[in-house]
Amino acid sequence: MTPMNEKNLPLPFLARLPRLVPADQLDAVTRAFARRPTTFRVNTLKTTRDAAQSQLSALGFQVDDVPWYADAFILRNKSKRELLATSLYANGEIYVQSLSSMLPPLILDPQPGERICDLTAAPGSKTTQIAARMNNTGEIVANDRSKIRLSKLVANLKLQGVTNARTRLSSGEDLWKRFPEYFDKVLVDAPCSLEGRFEAGNPKSFGDWSLRKVEFLSAIQCHLLRSAVTMTKPGGVIVYSTCTLSPEENERVIDWVLNKEPGVVEIEPINLAIDNLLPGIPRWEREEFSPQVRATIRILPSELLEGFFVAKLRKQPRSQ
Repeated sequence: MTPMNEKNLPLPFLARLPRLVPADQLDAVTRAFARRPTTFRVNTLKTTRDAAQSQLSALGFQVDDVPWYADAFILRNKSKRELLATSLYANGEIYVQSLSSMLPPLILDPQPGERICDLTAAPGSKTTQIAARMNNTGEIVANDRSKIRLSKLVANLKLQGVTNARTRLSSGEDLWKRFPEYFDKVLVDAPCSLEGRFEAGNPKSFGDWSLRKVEFLSAIQCHLLRSAVTMTKPGGVIVYSTCTLSPEENERVIDWVLNKEPGVVEIEPINLAIDNLLPGIPRWEREEFSPQVRATIRILPSELLEGFFVAKLRKQPRSQ
């Protein structure tokens, strides 16, 4: 059993934080492992930002804007349960989602008419966001290996009015065999140890965390990302993301793919107007990573944001 501290967070996890977070931010980050306000985005396939805000206001809901995403809001009064009881939610006009989770699709920047793969898609938060950004045009392949999770994905796609996505029940590590160099862009929001979503007051949020699990997941993530690279057209984009802080699941995965696919992908810088960002770390324990990992981003846990990691890879055109 993993030992806990007085705040119930796993002690081995806390012991790693000072090596991942600047000293002057460590206290704030540690305090940030608490329940965050409810956040949501407007589903522009069914309504508009202004219409949704007007309807919420008439129901007595107060919301704040999100400066970097016009379609997202922060709920400032009432409860998440009350928001879920509205017709807006029941009709799929809004989608409750963490702010950090909204970032990878924005960085992927899907465009109308493109071919997109969401490699580990269920339950559909990012797939539905991608479809809205594409105005239901082009093609999305939304894949997941879990039959139970895939059923939730199918239900969410239907509720949100998504018509440009088809679902697949398949191992993401092997999907490249079916779609070699087929997609313009691929999102790999990888299954991870969920460290960025820990809540100190909710033991269920970290009950099965362990360093062994971190290592186990890292191996899976490497092969998911390599599969995504193979599925992407030359010149296309792959976005890799996790909601964890562990370098084994983040920079190590990027470094592994760079070594396995030399010259095939390059890491591109990510520009976001968010304060609590750090570049990827160049080393961990006894491992030295490629200098390119400095172009990845780490989002530190805060009052509003879960901890997250995002990398943007560009598949290089073939040399003539």
